[in-house]
Amino acid sequence: MAVSISSTVYTTTVSASASSIKEGAHRKSCSLTKQIPFSFTPLSSRPRKLFRAQATVLQEDDKKVAVEESFQPKSVCVDDGKGTPGESSESSSSSGLESWVIKLEQSVNVFLTDSVIKILDTLYHDRDYARFFVLETIARVPYFAFISVLHLYESFGWWRQADYLKVHFAESWNEMHHLLIMEELGGDAWWFDRFLAQHIAVFYYFMIVFMYALSPRMAYHFSECVESHAFETYDKFIKAKGEELKKMPAPVVAVKYYTGGDLYLFDEFQTSRVPNSRRPKIENLYDVFVNIREDEGEHCKTMKACQIHGNLRSPHSFQEDAIEDDSGCIPPRADCEGIVDCMKQSFTSPQAKE
Repeated sequence: MAVSISSTVYTTTVSASASSIKEGAHRKSCSLTKQIPFSFTPLSSRPRKLFRAQATVLQEDDKKVAVEESFQPKSVCVDDGKGTPGESSESSSSSGLESWVIKLEQSVNVFLTDSVIKILDTLYHDRDYARFFVLETIARVPYFAFISVLHLYESFGWWRQADYLKVHFAESWNEMHHLLIMEELGGDAWWFDRFLAQHIAVFYYFMIVFMYALSPRMAYHFSECVESHAFETYDKFIKAKGEELKKMPAPVVAVKYYTGGDLYLFDEFQTSRVPNSRRPKIENLYDVFVNIREDEGEHCKTMKACQIHGNLRSPHSFQEDAIEDDSGCIPPRADCEGIVDCMKQSFTSPQAKE
């Protein structure tokens, strides 16, 4: 009887103690909830897919903010009546200074590009292939310079982003094949042309290295100007001699490059396209120059995108993200439609899916 009463008292005491502990923990939890302005849900209660998709959406929002701050300073600094006069004037002065610097950089780039164009027009007004040889020798130099500076930053641990190295190498690989095509067409036949192109390239390399270290935005814009001129040059040539080019055979190096088995690097430099979405057909010399012109247009788009810091991403990175998605989204076919479907799913917000 005594043992039974003792057990009952002990059980009651333990239950009361446990109740008091739970009540105290509940009070602490309530007070903690009042202090913290948001609620926290354990990761175990969330589907991993939703958490990962949400992180992707937040990352995209962060990129949009960065774009607005970099290229739309006026819209960011518009006075909405909420900021103090001191803050508004300070942000306006900062925005005005940045706009002035951008205009100065672009004016210098346009002046340098126009100067080189006038020299080439004077020396090569009636020698197209030699002019293209000089252009392609010069056009691939900036990508060497970008990679050199990025490797230096990477060695010091200042800034590391593999997509830039991949894309710039792919761009240099594309320009190298343009150069090989011009050499096969006889553009490097004269010693003077080789001497001029190579010495300009050496000077151009160190100039771009210095410019890229000083202002990557300025260096990318200068390269955009050069690529834009190359696009216009090939476009005029195709329109002027299109019928003649259709009767001439395509160089062997062009056929191998554009229709070869491994086109990973060919897709890599086209950052505005989904991989495997462009597969040229080379039947004559006209097709070769059309594709070279299209390549220059893709370079222009990439250089324009690079002028926003951190905006460049390898097109294969999106494809890898889609394939490795936890939802099991694997393209049923190796074409652009299947990859685009997966890319859309991987960037869909959890609210939309629910």
